[in-house]
Amino acid sequence: MLKVLGAIVGALTLFAVSAQAGQPHRLALQISDNTPEKMNAVLNVAANVSKYYSDKGEEVEVQIIAFNAGLHMLRDDTSPVKPRLKSFKQGMPNVSFIACDNTLHSMTRSEGKEPPLVANVEHVEAGVVRLIELAQKGWTLVRP
Repeated sequence: MLKVLGAIVGALTLFAVSAQAGQPHRLALQISDNTPEKMNAVLNVAANVSKYYSDKGEEVEVQIIAFNAGLHMLRDDTSPVKPRLKSFKQGMPNVSFIACDNTLHSMTRSEGKEPPLVANVEHVEAGVVRLIELAQKGWTLVRP
């Protein structure tokens, strides 16, 4: 418990320090569950953080990284939150959506064809690796 609390305090400190240095705040959100409730929580956090810093006149970058079952949230054929994703792309250009290619390849093997993703999704080789690399660069990581 103390390790988790220490990690959270450390991440929030990095979040504050980066803003003090004149850099944008940087937040990475993980979605690895195939539930609309989880994805809506992720989207709510992204929207709230974006609004908070926008109201203060400060920049913020948000990446939502989807892997494992969470990739369903970015699929054009299975996402229960497609309308919200579209509104995010139109109204919050500071929020980007990232798909894990390892998960996508696994789904392709299982289904016999590559699943379609919603428009404007970026790809990375491995979603978890992306989270690790962002943490090493000082991004704050959150899994709502």
